[in-house]
Amino acid sequence: VQLQASGGGLVQAGESLRLSCAASGRTFSDYDMGWFRQTPGKEREFVAAITRSGSTYYADSVKGRFTISRDNAKNTVYLQMSSLKPEDTAVYYCAAKSSRWYYTDSKKYDYWGQGTKVTVSS
Repeated sequence: VQLQASGGGLVQAGESLRLSCAASGRTFSDYDMGWFRQTPGKEREFVAAITRSGSTYYADSVKGRFTISRDNAKNTVYLQMSSLKPEDTAVYYCAAKSSRWYYTDSKKYDYWGQGTKVTVSS
């Protein structure tokens, strides 16, 4: 699976942004999809995941502000981010995995996109 993330940019605190991740190469609906983020010097952090059946999971830090969704017809997963905070500043990565469970564990994901940078100014 090849993943291409897009939609990052510079926004002010309180604003919204939508990230997209387009997949190609395999049957998209066979994969659970996740979003992770990383800042310099820190480990990659789980943000949100959506299973192939549509169940969603969120990190506590983004619950109620971010929404993950997928469109299997377009082979795309989205991350709608609202009420953004400066601490949301990071490079955001989308990922896909064929195995079930362990949605928050980055090591369980088989494929990764190139990352898209989100900067939230105060």
